[in-house]
Amino acid sequence: MNNPMRFRLTALIRAAPLAALCCAVLPHAASATGAEPSTVPLVDPAPCVAAAAAGDADRIIAACGALIDGEKTARADRVKALIARAGAFSGKDQIDRAIGDYDTALRLDPTLADIFNARGELWRRNGDRPRALQDFGAALKLDSRHAAARANYKSLAQELERLGAEMALTNRPGFSCPAARGAAEKAICASPELASLDRRINAVNARVVRDASRGNPSAGRALQREQDEFIARRNAGFGQSDYDLQKAMRERLDHLLSIGSR
Repeated sequence: MNNPMRFRLTALIRAAPLAALCCAVLPHAASATGAEPSTVPLVDPAPCVAAAAAGDADRIIAACGALIDGEKTARADRVKALIARAGAFSGKDQIDRAIGDYDTALRLDPTLADIFNARGELWRRNGDRPRALQDFGAALKLDSRHAAARANYKSLAQELERLGAEMALTNRPGFSCPAARGAAEKAICASPELASLDRRINAVNARVVRDASRGNPSAGRALQREQDEFIARRNAGFGQSDYDLQKAMRERLDHLLSIGSR
């Protein structure tokens, strides 16, 4: 498998081998109370380990898939099998399936900086720069010395700055892209959809604040503080593993529109 992530994934699996299940194909013995033995067989992890060590994508997908789907597979073993299969899918350019396996692995164990970085690389290959930047940031929050994530974050941030400057004239958000500093602002500037959302949020917020201030200046100030707090939460949340920038912005716009329609 000609895959740049192969060696990292193989090393990860070797460093934390799948649990040895000595009676993998045998059902549990009946208990002393006379209970019926389980009819669900355990899956031998050895084929998945061997396939990952050999770097054979087709064998990994088949053998590790059986381990992933096994009802009695230990959580740690399932995570390692998901990581191995994701690498195999990535090597076959099945990016969406690889991302799906990394998603599942990170739901099972959200402490894996390597996997946040690996998923970020796939988002970048898929052209989703905001999600890629968020994953690289999540990897660095878990491990500030993660060299690959740091290099990826730096190069992508520079790319976003360049794209933001090029797109500033045609896809302007509600702030100045040349002056953008935080990762969230850079991601917004680099995405026409996010820039459009931000521009609408800014315009609707200005309108509801203006309308509220006409009858009650303190109400207008309260609404502007709410907007400032949203921006602060957005900037702080971007990079967290469970933060969806586009979803948060859409929810904020919907909230502002609901205020404006009252």
